[in-house]
Amino acid sequence: MQNPITYRTAEPKDINGVLALVRELAAYEKMEDAVVATEEQYQNWLFERRVAAVLLACDGEKIIGIALYFYNFSTWLGRGGIYLEDLFVKPEYRGQGIGKTLLRMLAQKAVSEGCGRVEWSCLDWNAPSIAFYRAQGAVPMDGWTTYRLTGEALERFAHETD
Repeated sequence: MQNPITYRTAEPKDINGVLALVRELAAYEKMEDAVVATEEQYQNWLFERRVAAVLLACDGEKIIGIALYFYNFSTWLGRGGIYLEDLFVKPEYRGQGIGKTLLRMLAQKAVSEGCGRVEWSCLDWNAPSIAFYRAQGAVPMDGWTTYRLTGEALERFAHETD
């Protein structure tokens, strides 16, 4: 029998479970080799530097869903926002409103803190997630493309002197 689902903010003791779900998400997105994060890095960035945070959905002590987010800033709105980096619910728990509750918790946080928006990216092929996000009232940012500097390109550019 399933326990009632509970929701809370992640603590250092949850790092292993959070990272496990991030790896599960990466496998779903066919990018498992891209996850190089370690528990030590999560400890540093989430709980020492506090640049990101995680909301958890739990079945008893088992972490079954995550919403990993951080704050950003809109120059046009003149106020902060929340960027949802990862939203993931274990497949066997989907369809119970868990993802919707995690997303709603972020929206409530944004509203209560005066943020101007919550935003995220979604892979173009991920039709179930796109349908879910649209059902919540989210709209795609047509005409915008995400760019990224990472790895060797980031290092090279950072050290160029022109």
